[in-house]
Amino acid sequence: MNPYNPMVTPMLTDLYQITMAYGYWKNGIQDLEVVFDVFFRKNPFGGEFTVFAGLEDILRFISEFRFTDEDIAYLRTGALHNAEPEFFEWLKNLDCSCLRITSLAEGTLTFPKMPLVRIEGPLALSQLLETTILNLVNYASLVATNAARYRLAVGSNKILMEFGLRRAQGPDGAFSASRYCYLGGFNSTSNVLAGKLLGIPISGTHAHSFISAFPNLESLESPYITTPDGEKHNLLESALKIRTEMGWTNTHLGELAGFIAYACSFPDNFLGLIDTYDALNSGVLNYLCVAISLADLGYKPIGIRIDSGDLAYQSKEIRKIFQETIKKYNKNFHLQIVASNDINEETLLSLEQQGNEIDAFGIGTHLVTCQRQPALGAVYKLVEINHKDKMKEKNKTALPGKKKAYRLIGKSGCPLLDILLNENEEEPKIGARILCRHPFSNSHKVYVIPSEIVSLHSVVWDGKQTIELPTLSESREFVLHQLQTFRPDHLRPLNPTPYRMSVSEFLYNLIHDISIDEQPIVELS
Repeated sequence: MNPYNPMVTPMLTDLYQITMAYGYWKNGIQDLEVVFDVFFRKNPFGGEFTVFAGLEDILRFISEFRFTDEDIAYLRTGALHNAEPEFFEWLKNLDCSCLRITSLAEGTLTFPKMPLVRIEGPLALSQLLETTILNLVNYASLVATNAARYRLAVGSNKILMEFGLRRAQGPDGAFSASRYCYLGGFNSTSNVLAGKLLGIPISGTHAHSFISAFPNLESLESPYITTPDGEKHNLLESALKIRTEMGWTNTHLGELAGFIAYACSFPDNFLGLIDTYDALNSGVLNYLCVAISLADLGYKPIGIRIDSGDLAYQSKEIRKIFQETIKKYNKNFHLQIVASNDINEETLLSLEQQGNEIDAFGIGTHLVTCQRQPALGAVYKLVEINHKDKMKEKNKTALPGKKKAYRLIGKSGCPLLDILLNENEEEPKIGARILCRHPFSNSHKVYVIPSEIVSLHSVVWDGKQTIELPTLSESREFVLHQLQTFRPDHLRPLNPTPYRMSVSEFLYNLIHDISIDEQPIVELS
């Protein structure tokens, strides 16, 4: 199971991972048993949730982890030219058959301090994985979260299309964006490669240049369209007849020619970009001339796209024109209004407040580049070494030891909080009274009697892959389901309520015992 990107290899790492591995090997501690946690400290975009993503990429990377002869030759003659030859033999023979990896499910809504992924194995090998795993998790989780926030902004019924390929950070940024925007709740992508490799629905019509390529009616080489029953029909004659009947005689004739050309090419998927010249006084009118003509021939036109101007106002005016024209010609179909034009989350929220008639949004730059926050900041921290729990004292965020996580569900069906337990503790029980504590504050604690308990972690790799991964569509449905079940105040864009991340009494005491034991004592004189 190769990585989607062939550059995802052991060499896609920071130099200091390899120099540390050599230091461990040189000192004979490369095989010490350790545990690393991947987690983040703060939710992105000013929100109170994050969508975990990147698990499949991690498993693809782990399953093919090998240093090639070319890799070894480069390291031997470069940064590690003074290293002992035996180290390179050790490096060449590394694989991940000795690792055990525990993870959240792809698409899990998660929160600060929650271990996203836990890596158990030899020290040096586990260290070598840090940079690559963080690279695979950070952007994936960030853009999936961004997409989920866009989904929340428009609600469940409107269509979201990812149009970010041309603005994304390089080919892999574009491919990853298409994949994880779909995971986060988008309906489709314009990225044909993502559609081919991942099975994501693809969407898109034409640009302004297509309309501009037809300056007048004479530029239309053939106005004929083949009807569903095989007859040839002059679409230009039909469209001009409707144009005259409606009194729309001032519309741009080159634009009309462009719409006819596109409709003849794609009669079953006729969606036109109407603001090349004037959306309300030309574009929508020309579109309807062609759309009604198509409908008379047995086709069902799709709708229009607007890419500039006041989207809320235009959509309402366009809907009025649609309704009046469809009624006049006694047609029975719904024409979609698609909007694009540098849309971000704030735009979507504003459009909802204004009221609009937009059915679908094509969104690119702000979505895939995550302009509001460019990085998630997940980290990879040592939490156990040689079976001894460890905790980084500074910032007190890496909780010690191997932990397991549970989501406690209340009577309403909404999650109440997540609780972390030490791996050796008994599982919490439905109906039992559970003390849930803030990991670092003595005063913040609460009793919970859950009606349902969801175990969040599972072993995904134990020398080999141990689970069958869900499809991308299944993970997407998982995300959408969670967005419906969490309390809305946790997910709202403005001043969301923080979701509780708690620890058990045992883990709370362990955290503070380690903190006391490892805190240096200052001597004054």
